[in-house]
Amino acid sequence: MKNKKKSMVSVLTLSAALFISGCSSTDTNTKTNSNTDGAKEKNALEDKIVVYSPHGKDILSKFEKQFEEKYEIDVEWLDMGSQEILDRVRSEKNNPQADVWWGAPSTNFNQAKDDGLLAAYQPTYSASLDEGFRDPDWYWTGTSQTPEVIMYNSKELSKDEVPKDWDELLDPKWKDEVIIRYPLASGTMRTIFSAMIYRTYKDTNDPKAGYEWLTKLDQNTKEYSANPEMMYNKVAKGEGALSVWAMPDVVMLKENKNYPFEFVIPESGTPVLTEGIAIVEGAKHPKAAEAFYEFVNTPEAAKILAEEFYRIPTRSDVTDLPDWITNTEIKAMDIDWNVFQEKGDEWMKYWDENIKSGDKEIKE
Repeated sequence: MKNKKKSMVSVLTLSAALFISGCSSTDTNTKTNSNTDGAKEKNALEDKIVVYSPHGKDILSKFEKQFEEKYEIDVEWLDMGSQEILDRVRSEKNNPQADVWWGAPSTNFNQAKDDGLLAAYQPTYSASLDEGFRDPDWYWTGTSQTPEVIMYNSKELSKDEVPKDWDELLDPKWKDEVIIRYPLASGTMRTIFSAMIYRTYKDTNDPKAGYEWLTKLDQNTKEYSANPEMMYNKVAKGEGALSVWAMPDVVMLKENKNYPFEFVIPESGTPVLTEGIAIVEGAKHPKAAEAFYEFVNTPEAAKILAEEFYRIPTRSDVTDLPDWITNTEIKAMDIDWNVFQEKGDEWMKYWDENIKSGDKEIKE
């Protein structure tokens, strides 16, 4: 994937970095290395691991099976939104139930780090990660990059009709044509909404213009779906023709499930999330957690995630990636992710209490 503009933390480097081969191991203070002799390692690991993740049943089931076959460790996973995971890990701080948190924007992990919810772990593949794809103190590392896009139903709209940029979504002609995943539980949607506020906030230190933008979008929004699957189904059926979502998911749904989905990369730029992984502080199965952390981030795993699940890897030593990754041109928004971390909850609370049309929130 080619890059036009760097963001401060989440940056697409695929056009160059992803094709750098050769990765030297980095010495760490950790005791677990998933590439050591299998029998010896199995004896050193606990017999169970609990994973919290928003990655969905398909990804989690596949890696559950592979990990259990290799290590004979029982994998239990709970699939929920990124923000829901953060809230849950916070509530369980005094009695952690999860061992690994796999999948969330870097801003969620930074919040968790500040709250003392994560354990530092420097993986054996650390040399293959650019600085923007990891916490400086190794409380989390990036696993994939996720550009956000305008998604549309290609049976309902032609490519020429679709909005080409964020502001075009506010045109009154799209009233009741926009279906959005309920933002408060979704790291993806919180990032998109925060990005819309940040566009003017960065110059004014005032979210007012961003709130006005979200108010106009709310007027065009038909529904805030409780989960991604509900949103996908409504757009696929033509109950609404537009949404905003993660580019890799749009490609996956089109190619794997034959959904009539296409996407537009906003011309003015888009937020590009770094998705990550972390070990929970006080994990009851810490050695198994380290083994799982390493297992789902090998080059082989990154290839599976790219080819079968449409994830764009952060490791710089993954080669022969699909054309949709290497040939797509992305203009990343220039974002101070620390501002998102500091202001995100405040902005979303205001949206929830002052902007959202309550009758449009559809619960499960």
